[in-house]
Amino acid sequence: MFSKIYIGSDHAGFQLKKIIIDYIINNFEIEVIDKGAYSENSCDYPDYAVEVCKEVQNTPNSAGILICGTGIGMSIVANKFENIRAALCTNSTMAKFARLHNNSNVLCLGSRIIGPETAKDIVQQFINTNFEGGRHQKRLEKIQSIEKKVNT
Repeated sequence: MFSKIYIGSDHAGFQLKKIIIDYIINNFEIEVIDKGAYSENSCDYPDYAVEVCKEVQNTPNSAGILICGTGIGMSIVANKFENIRAALCTNSTMAKFARLHNNSNVLCLGSRIIGPETAKDIVQQFINTNFEGGRHQKRLEKIQSIEKKVNT
């Protein structure tokens, strides 16, 4: 289980972010750090994805949650970062396999796509599922090799 979760949203994800923060605080012994946005005023999702991903990169045993209207923009930005494996999930099965097989460390959600109860189910599965390793570790190593080639 993660010891710390960094969470960020744009204006479209702001209300769902508040719900998810409360859900994590009330159901898990995990520190939650809100990296913005702090209102529903129009803003740019890449700014918050950057803030969360930098923290996840530099904090062992941490994860990120990013929320925008669809989750697509956040996932695109997050996956630009080395060693960030962002997964856009619309149900708990996707969250399970994002962790189990891909060792995802950033969960992306779309506030206009899923409701609060589905989002809570997804977050619960993401937090409670550990990486399986085994044959999946080799695949992650291939991804890391690709990242190094692309980023040099």
